[in-house]
Amino acid sequence: MPSLILLNKPYGMICQFSPSPPHATLRDAVSARGFYPAGRLDTDSEGLVLLTDDGTLQHQITDPRHHLPKRYWVQVEGAPSNTDLHPLRNGIRIRDYYTRPAEVRIADEPSWLWPRNPPIRSRAAIPTTWLELTLREGRNRQIRHMTAAIGFPTLRLIRYQIGTWSLGQLSPGQWHTIDLPGSNPQAAPAKSPRLPKSPKPPKSGKPAHSVNTIASPPKKLRKNHIEI
Repeated sequence: MPSLILLNKPYGMICQFSPSPPHATLRDAVSARGFYPAGRLDTDSEGLVLLTDDGTLQHQITDPRHHLPKRYWVQVEGAPSNTDLHPLRNGIRIRDYYTRPAEVRIADEPSWLWPRNPPIRSRAAIPTTWLELTLREGRNRQIRHMTAAIGFPTLRLIRYQIGTWSLGQLSPGQWHTIDLPGSNPQAAPAKSPRLPKSPKPPKSGKPAHSVNTIASPPKKLRKNHIEI
């Protein structure tokens, strides 16, 4: 039975287990062994990272052909209008490719959001705006390139959900393990936290990791995969 770790990656942590001073790495947060990331987040991005001990599941999560939706909260500099967001909904050219159409809307700041350390840069004369954005692809720093292309640079980026798996109430640095009956990320996984309509603030306290016995990793796990 494959297992999956849901981790709330803090700002400044690198999505790898090998040491990379002065940054923290996954090994500083996850004590379980035999797991590898199924997709990554930039060092300056926060939120949900999935790790698995099953090569087939890792492939299903990361392969863009499966169009697995990924939901983000994005704080941008400036005050975009609904019209400003149309290029993101239609697909926009950034660098040498066109993005797939994204789902995006202007939103209130999430009530459950934790403070970032260090805080984002702020300028009194320039407002900031929160966007809720869903992608079905994941290229290197894609969301940052997308918002910059329409004139609203990204200040803060939090991934909240991948497929049916979400952060729930995990605080930064917390993680827990779920055992899956199969390897279909489109199906609702057993014991997976569901996305609440109005999420409660994450609770502080001890890491919410599982005490399940961890299986050894299969040989076909990929150790390197780049994502936003």
